[in-house]
Amino acid sequence: MTIRVVVAGATGWTGSAVAKAVLAAEDLDLVGAVARSVAGQDVGTVLGGPEAGLKVSATLAEALAAGADVLVDYTKPHVVKAHVLEAVAKGVAVVIGTSGLSADDYAEIAAAADSAGVSVFAAGNYSITATLMTKFALLAARYVADVEVIDYASAKKPDTPSGTARELAERLSAVRLPSTAKPVAELGGVKETRGGQIGDVQVHSVRLPGYILSCEAQFGAPDERLVIRHDAGSSAAPYVAGTLLAVRRVREVKGLRRGLDCLLD
Repeated sequence: MTIRVVVAGATGWTGSAVAKAVLAAEDLDLVGAVARSVAGQDVGTVLGGPEAGLKVSATLAEALAAGADVLVDYTKPHVVKAHVLEAVAKGVAVVIGTSGLSADDYAEIAAAADSAGVSVFAAGNYSITATLMTKFALLAARYVADVEVIDYASAKKPDTPSGTARELAERLSAVRLPSTAKPVAELGGVKETRGGQIGDVQVHSVRLPGYILSCEAQFGAPDERLVIRHDAGSSAAPYVAGTLLAVRRVREVKGLRRGLDCLLD
């Protein structure tokens, strides 16, 4: 039985790659695509291929009207939460690909998903190698007390930190040993140069031309240092396989789950 999929942000950098992959998959059926700028056009030709017989929708409500099993959202940080809550209210499972949601946002989404008995899955990064970075960092945090996260992205990235860095910091906070660094509140000078705190981890975001997406966990111990880092290339291809894995498995468990590693395991 095929899974009926709606992709929001279907003309974006990652969303377009995901939409193409859904169109090509035998067990998935693209039943809706949302992209306001090309609404009314055939999604196949918009994506550079043959006609698919499906018009791009201007709104999520329009795309969901035909019936869907899973929404994949690769839109913008300021609209993703509303999309998720709208889909959950309609009983549609959601795979969240857009970054920028806070811990409070996820708490609200989790409550809505639990109340509706709907499945929601989110990952800061759907790349398999980025997921391995997180797994290795979580292992290192069991043995090395001091860790900070640095994320790098282009000057035009709209959210900070990246979803990868935010998720990594949240998960490290749950397992890390007590830090030996002087608390930020006790520092003099410009305290903001120590970055922002997510959970119990300091996070630093670099936004400069020349970067695409990178994230690293830096661990420090007396006379030694360990850096676990992931660097993304210019293609969205690394994120497609993980996203489709989530699409196929999101409905296995009701409520909110986070982290692609839980699906790999």
